[in-house]
Amino acid sequence: MTTKHHDRHDLAAIAADLAPTGVLRASINLGNPVLAQGTPEAPAGITVDLAREIGRRLGLPVETLCFDAARKSFEAMTDGRADLCFLAVDPAREKEVAFTAPYVVIEGVYAVPRDSPLTTVEDIDTPGVRVGVKQGSAYDLHLTRALAHATVVRGAEGVDTFRTLDLEAGAGIRQPMAAYVAAHPEVRLIDGRFMEIRQAVGTTTDRAPETVAYLRSLIEELKRNGFVADALRRSDQDPALVAP
Repeated sequence: MTTKHHDRHDLAAIAADLAPTGVLRASINLGNPVLAQGTPEAPAGITVDLAREIGRRLGLPVETLCFDAARKSFEAMTDGRADLCFLAVDPAREKEVAFTAPYVVIEGVYAVPRDSPLTTVEDIDTPGVRVGVKQGSAYDLHLTRALAHATVVRGAEGVDTFRTLDLEAGAGIRQPMAAYVAAHPEVRLIDGRFMEIRQAVGTTTDRAPETVAYLRSLIEELKRNGFVADALRRSDQDPALVAP
């Protein structure tokens, strides 16, 4: 099903289901610089562009609710303050969020002190290794499940937690982690990734099946027609991050 096959009646029903207040309220995570930039008053980036395009297609005004962490963005969605969210697909979230397919895939990577004996992704999961993560982030959720021997240490920012507490490693998304390492030569990235972070659009699971299907088909269309790549380019992000 493509979005082109919806008539005005269908779209009106979808708009009413998705935005019961008459305004499409989009939860934006400014804590992920690949997805959103700017300020709460003037946010920008691919997630803001996607929210506005969904609103345009459905004839709805768009309100952005900005947060500094995915956890807070998720909570705004689940407690009824937002209609749309832009989060990484994760089993812990899928109980409450109906996701589209990913529109962007980014990598989770580790940073360690330059003189650290840890050299591979596998080395991290050993007893005595403490990994700093941003609380409630996709990689916090993933590493909490995946690490059998290392310890996850949560804070406001993974790399700050790693440095402030003098931990053995920090986890984060590749682009800001690479920028941090470039500015701090005493830290290096470990080669490879520990996860692929699949960023998708979501709404609550109690929305009508037609509404969820509409969002899913629209995201596929916006990947195919170049909208997603163009939005990444406009916000100085790598257009190669578009999900397949």
